[in-house]
Amino acid sequence: MENIIIRDIRKQDIPDVVDIQINGWKTAYKGIIDDNYLATMSKEEKIKKRQNDYMLNGFIIAKLNDEIVGFCRYIDNNSHSPEVKGADCELLAIYVKSNLKNNGIGTKLFQYVKNEFITKGKNKMILWCLKDNEASKKFYTKMGGKIICERPIDIGNKSYQEVCFLYNI
Repeated sequence: MENIIIRDIRKQDIPDVVDIQINGWKTAYKGIIDDNYLATMSKEEKIKKRQNDYMLNGFIIAKLNDEIVGFCRYIDNNSHSPEVKGADCELLAIYVKSNLKNNGIGTKLFQYVKNEFITKGKNKMILWCLKDNEASKKFYTKMGGKIICERPIDIGNKSYQEVCFLYNI
């Protein structure tokens, strides 16, 4: 997968990004998150949210052969997780098309974000992952993260647990 291009998101990329997110949730969270919630996720709602997000710094996509195959959001502060002391940056979301996982795309996105943070002089990155998402936890551990805490998260009308990974970068 050497032909992967990582670049900042553009407005016209949003529908493809939303498709990856929704399909990713339906695949990765099947049996973890309530089936009804997954079945009724609204593409229109997600597009509205991403239209707000795309103009912020730290929103990149991965392209392969002119097709968007993954994306990532990140921030160079700890404003989303102030309860995690010592962290100075956060990887907010990382998604790869389900049928293309285990091909190095997620690793390239992760490394891109890590390098961005290193360039900005950041030292400790965090990311949150659903506690029961074993495949993602395995990937995040492989990337060098250590679970340091957990917290509840409400999705739909149910509560779940998520774990926080810390990376010394």
